[in-house]
Amino acid sequence: MRERLEKRLQELKAEFGKGEQTLKQLEEQVAAVRQTLLRISGAIQVLEEELGEAEQPDGDVPELSMEQSMEQTTS
Repeated sequence: MRERLEKRLQELKAEFGKGEQTLKQLEEQVAAVRQTLLRISGAIQVLEEELGEAEQPDGDVPELSMEQSMEQTTS
């Protein structure tokens, strides 16, 4: 009986170790995907800003009305 319990204990410890290793790998993958998404998001933002500037005549920045200016400062 004792041998059977010790064998089961060793099996469970081995399974637990594999589970921890898998979890660590998955957490590393999540971190890598988050970093990739952050880079893509940054690239999207830059391209959107560039396209917005391209729509302005001569690349001028449009002047804001007093209301728009106040809205931006309070946001």
